[in-house]
Amino acid sequence: MAFEPPPRLVRALGETAPAGDVWLARLPEAAERAIARRELTVERVQLPGGRSSLVVLVRRADGAPAVLKLAPPRARPESEQAALAHWAGLGAVQLLEADTRDAEDVTDGSLLLERLHPDVSVRSLPEAKALLEAAGTLRRLWVDPPTGQVFETVEERTGRQAAAMRAGAEGDPELAPLVDAALATRAELLISPPDHRLLHGTFRQSKVLAGERMPWLAVGPDPVVGESAFDLARLVRDRVEDLIAAPSGPATTRRRIKRLAESLEVDQERLRGWTLFRAVESGVRARRVGREKDAELLLEFASWI
Repeated sequence: MAFEPPPRLVRALGETAPAGDVWLARLPEAAERAIARRELTVERVQLPGGRSSLVVLVRRADGAPAVLKLAPPRARPESEQAALAHWAGLGAVQLLEADTRDAEDVTDGSLLLERLHPDVSVRSLPEAKALLEAAGTLRRLWVDPPTGQVFETVEERTGRQAAAMRAGAEGDPELAPLVDAALATRAELLISPPDHRLLHGTFRQSKVLAGERMPWLAVGPDPVVGESAFDLARLVRDRVEDLIAAPSGPATTRRRIKRLAESLEVDQERLRGWTLFRAVESGVRARRVGREKDAELLLEFASWI
């Protein structure tokens, strides 16, 4: 079977791939080797798939369904593996088998995962119900980080992002005030974070899929260690296109921040601050890679916070 990367993956990785990166070109061969080493039977490649990895629906030697996921090194598959192992299926997809090594003792960034229902996410529910189920799933993931395992911290991740935001705002008088506000808010939030938890890192409604052993389970973490409000902030802007289209968008956003903060016992102002930072960061990044429509939506949303 030919493991051609889905167009969505090719576009997304093309926006962030460093010069000389050959992971996409080598992906079909890497997938073949990972399949052969595990003696898997392929059903199909998941389409449209994700934006950072190839997802293949497979069956194990005993006929049990599973998912093979292959991600480039810059997506930190080793961190995802460590987080999934620590969560042990509580709130997140179950890790069945970790990364393997080929004949040259090189890791291939592949993970064998529990099969969920890839086409049914919590986003398919009505908005209020979707937020409730997503928040409940997220709460289960907020645990103490494992000892001996080094994850990127919120301060480290947002520090890299802050540098890119400053560069993106140079010479843009419309963007600069929002970036300045977001960076100042980040600096304040980092002074005395109230908790220190293992976080999903990229949590949103589309990252919560229907399962068999539990109704909803999170997938695709880019784990980070820090305060819970950082993780929850991405959920605030879910369905941002609907928020922007509604006359009540700003008021709905404020109510959402309040409701999510109260339901998950997170400080409302800290959630508001991280929501601002993450929206501006995403907007600046979208503009940098030419996704102008996404940038406009995100930056307008950020202006409400």
